[in-house]
Amino acid sequence: MSTHPQRFEILVVPEHIEGDDAASLAGSAIRSAVVDATGRYGSSGYPRYAGDGMVADIDPETRTVEALLVDGSELDYGLSARVVDAEDA
Repeated sequence: MSTHPQRFEILVVPEHIEGDDAASLAGSAIRSAVVDATGRYGSSGYPRYAGDGMVADIDPETRTVEALLVDGSELDYGLSARVVDAEDA
């Protein structure tokens, strides 16, 4: 049985945005997606989450996105992905 969170929200924000406050990150996001655990692990070794056009390997302990595809492509330079609990954003 997995003890990993089953759902996160990924916020794609300009790289210069600082902080971890879910509300301020959501206000700066140029795209967001609620992703659910797939039950698989990605090539990074972390649990895979997918939804709303995004597929991500997320370290559930640190809430770090280890790998991400948005509509099948990697993020453009100058953008970063932040993870918040799905109910916080």
